[in-house]
Amino acid sequence: MARVMALDVGEKTIGVALSDETGTIASPLTTIRRTESIKADLREVVRLIEEHDVSKVVVGIPKMLSGEEAVQAGKVREFADRLARRLRIPLDLWDERLTTVEAERILMDAGKDRIERKKVVDQMAAAIILRSYLEAKGA
Repeated sequence: MARVMALDVGEKTIGVALSDETGTIASPLTTIRRTESIKADLREVVRLIEEHDVSKVVVGIPKMLSGEEAVQAGKVREFADRLARRLRIPLDLWDERLTTVEAERILMDAGKDRIERKKVVDQMAAAIILRSYLEAKGA
């Protein structure tokens, strides 16, 4: 198995996480600041995919506790669809329920203040999405 990348797509940022080459360890990579141009945002994601020799992309879909998709899910699906059309690798959608809450808790437990947490919470959420995906797929 090669590297898997997970994305936590938000209105202002995109959290990015990357697996190791064996597809077993999920690590935060970076946070992309969204621009006014979805094309520019897609280009940056594709650049990271190519740079890290990614073989699969996982995009977190926001859901409510009930399991229904949150309002933001439509925008995330549109982003994922546009990204998938630019790739020659598989793209999977994955339930991201409570990942940001879990990421905040982990960062608070690590002693990060609010400013430090804000800088990395999206990439930490992406790492949680990726860990959940890898565990479920038995990687």
